[in-house]
Amino acid sequence: MFLRSLITPSLQIELQKVSKRYRFEWIFKGLNYTFLSNASYAIVGHNGSGKSTLLQMLSGYLSPSAGKITFKKGDKLLDINDVYKDVSFCSPYIELIEELSLEESIHFHQRFKPLQKGFSTTEVLDLLNLPKSARHKAVQFFSSGMKQRLKLALSFLSDTSVLLLDEPTITLDAEGIVWYRNLLANYALGKRTLIIASNVSADYEGCDTLLNVLDYKKK
Repeated sequence: MFLRSLITPSLQIELQKVSKRYRFEWIFKGLNYTFLSNASYAIVGHNGSGKSTLLQMLSGYLSPSAGKITFKKGDKLLDINDVYKDVSFCSPYIELIEELSLEESIHFHQRFKPLQKGFSTTEVLDLLNLPKSARHKAVQFFSSGMKQRLKLALSFLSDTSVLLLDEPTITLDAEGIVWYRNLLANYALGKRTLIIASNVSADYEGCDTLLNVLDYKKK
């Protein structure tokens, strides 16, 4: 197992009276919360409660319908257009380029999201622990579990200070879940700001804080 530690300060994300709605339905309303640097959080709530929406807002991808989200790195406020550089996001609805091979996917990813210092494509391949025959195979021929391993590995090993995970073990088998837990321990917990959206307790075991999005639904 390769061990690396991030050397850049982690982001602090502050939500001030943040609300989100689609058409006439409020997904959540009046959310005041601060996600502290290098702390770990679990966001829970039933399917459709807004967990994924909240994660997308924390990534800077979605804007709130009301309220304000502030991204702070050390003493510096970040422009919303620069937030993506500090954030890794793994989710079932984020697709890989299936025509690329495994090695090509890793090379392509590094063009816009560099790996942590000291990591190479070879080390990523070793960490994935997939059959060597998969290295030159197109991703479209991977199983759902293999694809999820690749997405998780790229997210964990990118040189970012924030890691957002949406239902991280949804397609993993028992062995894959153990592999994921090792990633959490070695590359996330206590080493960067970690936010996991899931209703599976094993996904977020070890997180410092539990945040239930249902507490912020419109009454």
